[in-house]
Amino acid sequence: MEKMTFKKALMISPGPKSWKEAFILFLKGLTMGGADIIPGVSGGTMALITGIYEQLLEAIRSIDMAMIKRLLKGDISGAISGVHIRFLAALLSGIAVAIISLARIMHYLLTNHESYTFGLFFGMIAASILVIGKQVKWKPIAIGFGLLGVLIAWIVVGLIPVETPTSLFFILFSGFVAICAMILPGISGAFLLLIMGKYEFITGALKNPFGHASSGDSSLLIIAVFLVGAFFGITLFSRFLKWLLSKYHNATLAFLTGLMGGSMRRIWPWKGDVITKIIRDKVHVISESNILPKQIDTAFALVVFLMIVGFLVVYYLEKVSNKK
Repeated sequence: MEKMTFKKALMISPGPKSWKEAFILFLKGLTMGGADIIPGVSGGTMALITGIYEQLLEAIRSIDMAMIKRLLKGDISGAISGVHIRFLAALLSGIAVAIISLARIMHYLLTNHESYTFGLFFGMIAASILVIGKQVKWKPIAIGFGLLGVLIAWIVVGLIPVETPTSLFFILFSGFVAICAMILPGISGAFLLLIMGKYEFITGALKNPFGHASSGDSSLLIIAVFLVGAFFGITLFSRFLKWLLSKYHNATLAFLTGLMGGSMRRIWPWKGDVITKIIRDKVHVISESNILPKQIDTAFALVVFLMIVGFLVVYYLEKVSNKK
């Protein structure tokens, strides 16, 4: 049998069929990466909005034990042929570029113009709820799952961080939970790490990979255990979500819509009392109360305007997508 070449393996794997499709997927990756920078907003939300959520789950599922076995045997072409490598390459490139290039900009906007930034994203998510919600048949069971999603997200984004163990088992569990949250619309993986009291611990290990953590374990061991938890989390949870969408599509979509609705608590533009914590010399918002605008002025008008802009952007993208 003729040995499969790398190029042939790459081309038979699922993914964009042209440079134009790859660029569009790259742009969708940009939106996911940009969303991941916003506290409390998940890249999974943007994947759902842009219509690639189920494709993303399928692509993650393609990274399985069969692929790992082929890699261990040195059969790189065989491993690639079964993985949605072109899809993942285009999407992950966009996510990486967004995180690297937009991180500084988003930090500035959230530090100096938080209400305006949240106003734009609030409008985008509001439109997204309507777009995704139109795909749901709102029968009593679907309504129940939608409300459950709202309740879970509402509670999660309002939690205050707690002290948790630094054992390797809990680090494994943290990696599992954080990565699961990243592919769920409405819940941020980084925000869950903050709640679980492990954001500082993990980022500390990443900042000093050849040192030791406060627990006495080496940073490299902590990073490795966290990544193992993340790997099992994303491979197992993506399969579970895919199964739910294929078996109980309507109820699952209603639940995901509810998650997005509940997460809007975090990005309400007008905030009251704020609880902050300094982590790695940076101020992170831990908890804050939502209030009504104190006065109708220029700032209020600009926030509302940005809400409308965000809403219309998503509405327009949905119309274009439907035409295609």
